[in-house]
Amino acid sequence: MANQDTLESMVNDDNINKSTQYKKGTYTIIIKIGTSSICDEHNYFPKLANLSMLVEAIMELKSLGHRPVLVSSGAVGTGLRRLNFQQKPTKSRAKIQAIAAVGQGRLMSKYDTLFSNFNQPIAQVLLSRSDLTERFQYINACNTFNELLNMGVIPIVNENDTICNEHSRYGDNDTLSGITAGITNADFLFLLTDVDALYTDNPRNNPDAKPVHVVRDLDELNVSISSPGSAIGTGGMSTKLVAANIASNAGCTTVIMNGKYPKNIVKIINEASENEGKEIHPEIGTHFLPKNTLLRDREWWIRFGLAPVGKIEIKLETARTLISERLIVKENNDNSIQKFHSIYPVDIVDTKDYFFPNQCISLVTSIKNEQTGKNEIIEIGRGLSNYTSSEIQLIKGHESCDIVNILGDGAKSRSVISKENVGFALSKKLIQTLNINSN
Repeated sequence: MANQDTLESMVNDDNINKSTQYKKGTYTIIIKIGTSSICDEHNYFPKLANLSMLVEAIMELKSLGHRPVLVSSGAVGTGLRRLNFQQKPTKSRAKIQAIAAVGQGRLMSKYDTLFSNFNQPIAQVLLSRSDLTERFQYINACNTFNELLNMGVIPIVNENDTICNEHSRYGDNDTLSGITAGITNADFLFLLTDVDALYTDNPRNNPDAKPVHVVRDLDELNVSISSPGSAIGTGGMSTKLVAANIASNAGCTTVIMNGKYPKNIVKIINEASENEGKEIHPEIGTHFLPKNTLLRDREWWIRFGLAPVGKIEIKLETARTLISERLIVKENNDNSIQKFHSIYPVDIVDTKDYFFPNQCISLVTSIKNEQTGKNEIIEIGRGLSNYTSSEIQLIKGHESCDIVNILGDGAKSRSVISKENVGFALSKKLIQTLNINSN
């Protein structure tokens, strides 16, 4: 169960959720509904019956003592209907943002009307990647969500489509829902879609496709994810797997299920609550279980909450060391970062793109592909740089003691990236690619 006691507990550097078993009690539950469940794909009329059933299910969860958060798409679709547009523009980003501005208020009005039948207050929360760029902004977001939930208010989250640019936007509300799960320290994330579950193949094309009900490790998933997003939405099955990965690293169980039956959310939550500490065998939807070893809150924010603006290539042996030492800490159940190494100038091979201090960069390394015989660049994590890319170009390959001689007054730190400012999402694929013995 997610910690709700203090504001500080939501934003410190402890594990977001140390439990991988269901527990009885109050759950924080994120529910993401897509545009296709809100608006008709052809004429954009609102699907009021769908919305009404969803609101009833949310209110039932609330009556059981849970803390629901709704991530809702539909601003563009609602705006298209309000403006009597026949189709969604494909070329003008500004026009789409203007349509979203019209639709967002209209959409919130619909939700307010539906929740008012239960005398339930709601709150609009618009997020973008740029809102989480600084640590204090991330903390503010955590605190605001926590206060709203403590006040009994249901937050309704959407991306701030009206002003986002390509770099600051998440691009789809599936990813945003995964981010919201981490920010709120959620226990469950429900991704409502137009299929019953994740299948071994596209069930629309292959009648022999089988549903996958439990996924313990995304790295071992072997299914087709060819289902596209709708004509007025932006997501598909692939974005839902991205959301599941983000949420699972925050200790959150993700469920992909059919949005036509929102009452199934209540069934799943009740079953989870009744089977405290037991392994369950769900038959509704696809359940993605949380990672066994979770990222610290700051690591999770760096790895998933921020968008990298550049790249730093490090030596392969450095990459192996950084991942190996985290595997050792994982095996010993030691959550201290004191045993980790920072990244120093001598570890750097090159940089790509221009970036400033404290901006998020992608940490990559070069490794030979045994099948093709060619070197490939792979991402191993993300971090906050202590220097500009230009400064790193000057000091790369040097010992830390040389930084003052090279940069003079510009020497800020012995390391390029401090150990507390990196985020690695350990995966079997990454460990295998780097040829690291995880045992």
